[in-house]
Amino acid sequence: MRANTARVRRQQNSPIFVVIGNPPYNAHQVNENDNNKNRKYLIDNEISKTYAKDSTATNNTALSDVYVKAIYWASKRIGNEGIVAFVTNNSFINDLAFDGMRKHLHKDFNHIYILDLKGNIRKDSMRDGIPLGEKHTVFGLASMVGIAITFFIKNNRFSDKKIFYNTVDFRATRQEKFAFLDKDRIVSDIQWTELIPDANNTWLTEGLDNNFNTLLAMGTKEAKSHIGNAIFSNYGRGLATSRDSWVYNFNSTKLANNINKTITAYNDHVYRLNQLAVKPKIDDFVSGDSTQISWARGLKQRLEHGTTMEFSSSKIKDSLYRPFTRMYLYFDKYLNEMQYQNNRIFPNTLTALENNVISVRAAGSNTPFHCLCTNIIPDLHLTGDSQCFPFYTYSEDGNNRKENITDWVLTQYQAQYKDNNITKKDIFNYVYGILHHPIYREKYAANLKRELPHVPFAADFLGFATAGKQLVDLHINYEKQPEYKLTWIEEESAKVHYRVEKMALSKDKTQIIYNDFLTLSGIPPEVFEYHLGNRSALEWIIDQYQMKTDKRSGITNDPNRLDDPQYIVRLIGKVITVSLETMEIVKALPEIS
Repeated sequence: MRANTARVRRQQNSPIFVVIGNPPYNAHQVNENDNNKNRKYLIDNEISKTYAKDSTATNNTALSDVYVKAIYWASKRIGNEGIVAFVTNNSFINDLAFDGMRKHLHKDFNHIYILDLKGNIRKDSMRDGIPLGEKHTVFGLASMVGIAITFFIKNNRFSDKKIFYNTVDFRATRQEKFAFLDKDRIVSDIQWTELIPDANNTWLTEGLDNNFNTLLAMGTKEAKSHIGNAIFSNYGRGLATSRDSWVYNFNSTKLANNINKTITAYNDHVYRLNQLAVKPKIDDFVSGDSTQISWARGLKQRLEHGTTMEFSSSKIKDSLYRPFTRMYLYFDKYLNEMQYQNNRIFPNTLTALENNVISVRAAGSNTPFHCLCTNIIPDLHLTGDSQCFPFYTYSEDGNNRKENITDWVLTQYQAQYKDNNITKKDIFNYVYGILHHPIYREKYAANLKRELPHVPFAADFLGFATAGKQLVDLHINYEKQPEYKLTWIEEESAKVHYRVEKMALSKDKTQIIYNDFLTLSGIPPEVFEYHLGNRSALEWIIDQYQMKTDKRSGITNDPNRLDDPQYIVRLIGKVITVSLETMEIVKALPEIS
């Protein structure tokens, strides 16, 4: 120990001008039950005060990655002059969560050279219809993230700040990437492109439309704090539970049983902890048995306070877990890790009768832009780390209802269209219509990956408001739509039943193999034009309405309804109708200019 301490002190007192390394990539443990969190260091506070503080992202979890800490430490350790050369995860180059980090790197270093080797097969797989796999990674399946080799240079002789970039084709194999490195062994041999950061600290600006930021912002942090203007006063992420298998279920009785089971396990922990005179660290005390309880930070904090929980049937709510997939939810601030604004958007069941929420794909997501309107609690991953814009907000007791469209934007629309009869509900519907326009999505595709939507003034306000209202009604009331007539092909040798285990779509996408008894045929190809992310609405139904058993908890979620065996069959027909009618409305939208 003394020898190591002496070594550390010598290192701290020695001038270091070059730092070379391959920092690890792990950001955090996958499951809180594993009790294997990264240690907290003083550097975490420094990153919070710099990289995180200057970020516009609502979720800065990615900044807890060890390689981010390594870059920060090295940037300070070399002092006013030196070189940092790292092989790291490449997410800092372009991901939204790292915009504050990019701001500081640009300020702290004179020249930055980035060689982007790609390799994030989760992100790039099936991009442009091209499947990627292990051979496209840099370090094999042990590291399926993108990789970059970066040189950060501080040199007092440089008076300017420059960023240089080169990349390989995302389709390149590992051998092709290594061949590239063998060929161009030194920095000067590489053909670099200079990157010019924009005002939002974006380095890769190709495809971004400069006109985007002149449009009306759908929501901003400043507007939420009442120091800026936007269309919506407030917004928030969908519900993040950290224990989906426990708090969501298609069956309310099974949900209640699961919640009672985990509350019993939790209360037992409280009882045993309260008996101890000397309290241990919570991480050392809790059981890692995932079949009894799923721990997360918030629940561990409640345990530390020594307070018990009680089950309440009034907390069982309707929720939209995935597109057109309604589930029961146990809505509880301790068993839901982060409720965000949802307790002020849907504080009770009555609010579902009057409140609507536009849930949009959050900035920073890699899926194509999409949105969906609902009148029940949306899950965080409903539309991909969803950001939710409600028409009304309430106090947590359900009182003090307020329209969430700002007074400022109402005057903007009334002045723009010279019509004082425009209402806030009209604007809500107009926005939903605009967000569905194919030209809007195509023109601003790159911007929508980096920012929440900005909305233009279209020439035909009424046309978009009318279409938007139709889409709102269609998507919220999807279960009330007429069924599209499909052909039922019944297997005569099989027992008549409508129980689903796992449905499958035929290769030509004209049939759904529902079960061993029933095949649904005659699916029109236009159905698959209505996409919500990487899947069509119908494919979401096929994916979600299946028997699923969670590996950790052992909980089985069964979508079949004993009291309504044909519910899923009917749902398929209704979602086909919704898909077809949605595309009819979208194709008839007015010109956006």
